Amino acid sequence: MLLRLGIHLYTFGSLEKAARRAAEIGAETFQIFSASPRMWRAGTPDPVQVRRLQCIRERHAIHPLVIHVNYLINLASEDPEIHAKSIAAFHGELERAVAIGAEYLVVHPGSYRGSSPDRAIANFVNGLSKATVGVPTRTVTVLIENTAGAGCHLGSRFEELRDIRRLAAESTDLPIGYCLDTCHLFAAGFDITTPLGLRRTIRQADELLGIANVHLIHANDSKAPLGSKIDRHARIGHGQIGVEPFRRILAHPKLRRKVFISETPVETDGDDRRNLETLKALAPRSRRVPPA
Repeated sequence: MLLRLGIHLYTFGSLEKAARRAAEIGAETFQIFSASPRMWRAGTPDPVQVRRLQCIRERHAIHPLVIHVNYLINLASEDPEIHAKSIAAFHGELERAVAIGAEYLVVHPGSYRGSSPDRAIANFVNGLSKATVGVPTRTVTVLIENTAGAGCHLGSRFEELRDIRRLAAESTDLPIGYCLDTCHLFAAGFDITTPLGLRRTIRQADELLGIANVHLIHANDSKAPLGSKIDRHARIGHGQIGVEPFRRILAHPKLRRKVFISETPVETDGDDRRNLETLKALAPRSRRVPPA
């Protein structure tokens, strides 16, 4: 698969509208929430909407479809109530991903407040295993996303991401990979702004995670400085990372066949199209996705 570029789109209650917007602005892939990202309860996708979304994706060769899970989900939590709610909510996310036909489901490792990283990793793996019961998940790959490392959040270190995936593979047959967010990498202390820093970051990711297991890159600039541990996305070229580092990232030999999705702010009408066009302008000229 060639390098594919897209953005996060809001459905506003209509899967069809999100897919139509993706086609309208020339997205080759896109990400959505399958329900409200800040509510525990969620409904069942409308079969009519699902069929229309699938038709638009097929017509315009838009793939893969990525779902980002609810922000409330914390499978790593030590709190019994939060942990139970997270398992139920993640189970619902898996069911909706299968129903909608999404290829990837992105989840943050969670917070270990009141516990320890090792205990939190065990909680995450246990919760993930329980959430898969009764869901035919072979069509969906769960992607564990790296974090900026604020507070007690897991996932700012590649070693933690590696351990989660390794242990999860022992307790479930759910396909599991990684999503790397450029803003989160930078905020966690990975200096991807220089050629040397980028090479070191990619080499470390390859050694600890395996680049083949990194299926998605969230292409986001950072409002906060290097190593700040603050997760604040900025439009590409309008943050602390800057334009040229993204050009190098998109052209890196080990990333040329990855999926890149921008989650940059949409503050005025048309920002979604402009953000996508920025990504396309920075991508290598040799990158050509076959027309639909």
